[in-house]
Amino acid sequence: MNINSLLDEKAIFIPLTSTDKNSIIAAMIDGLAASGTVSDKEAYMNAVLARESTGSTGIGFSVAIPHGKSSGVTTAGIAFAKLSTPTEWQSLDGEPVKVVFMIAVPEAAEGNEHLKILIALSRKLIDSEFREKLMAVEHSDQLKSLLATI
Repeated sequence: MNINSLLDEKAIFIPLTSTDKNSIIAAMIDGLAASGTVSDKEAYMNAVLARESTGSTGIGFSVAIPHGKSSGVTTAGIAFAKLSTPTEWQSLDGEPVKVVFMIAVPEAAEGNEHLKILIALSRKLIDSEFREKLMAVEHSDQLKSLLATI
């Protein structure tokens, strides 16, 4: 899976200065809309918040992966944010989040594309060296080079 093919420059935020979960999610959805991934921001926001209500997408290791399948999504895509301020996300390990990947998938998508993306990211995030490099990313070129290893 080529994660970089799902990532548009307009949906990369290094750094993102929002300081609460909902404003971070909204800013990332704005980036996905600007990139052409999301056509209906409200519908996609509702899908992401519905997913968050079933359990935190803060997976631990200072990382969150909010995601949603929605009719408001035109094509599969990913947004990335490195937060300027660690933010509470009700993470599984109780730690604040520093990095966020947002996955958007069309509701009508065949199969479980969002699960494939989640699995690919999660496998890499287990690697402490990968996480260290991710937390040190300072611009989109560094991010894309790192994600090319997935």
